[in-house]
Amino acid sequence: MSSTKLSRRKFMQLAAVGVGSLGIAGGCRGQRAPGLHFFALNEARLVEAIADQIIPPDEWPGGRESGVMNFIDRQLAGPYRRYQSDYRTGLKAIDDECMGRFGKIFEALSWEQQLSFLKEMESGALNQGVWRGGLSRRFFNLLRSHSLQGYYGSPRHGGNKNFASHKMLGLDYPQILGRNRHSS
Repeated sequence: MSSTKLSRRKFMQLAAVGVGSLGIAGGCRGQRAPGLHFFALNEARLVEAIADQIIPPDEWPGGRESGVMNFIDRQLAGPYRRYQSDYRTGLKAIDDECMGRFGKIFEALSWEQQLSFLKEMESGALNQGVWRGGLSRRFFNLLRSHSLQGYYGSPRHGGNKNFASHKMLGLDYPQILGRNRHSS
């Protein structure tokens, strides 16, 4: 009977191993980074790469640098909650398609390959497996719409970092915002 009893030390060792195993298993799907509200780290990187294709950087910040992913991430944890399943399904489908076709994740593809892939999504040319029924076109349109909202919207919603699009458009929005706040 005494051989089946665990010492307190042995119990703590086993418990630590169990908790550690849960952390490892949870990390397999995608690890959430500090500051993210919805996306796993791998999803956030994928959305950043797509945002940079939708809003490419030039003399002005593109989708990645202007915080489009942050906007989408915050909105999916709040008012865009209804799109969570669409993002989980769509982002996984992009990963699976790129790995199957190119042997690489989307972010590791060349700029031209990424652009070509997104053009296929936009046109609805991807129509096998999970893409059947027009998912590629619908998900691309959702990504584009949310990316543009994040780029051109108010920075208070998580995107348009440092008023990037307002500065690009020559808007004096940052100064007007400051004056409105103090003129009340």
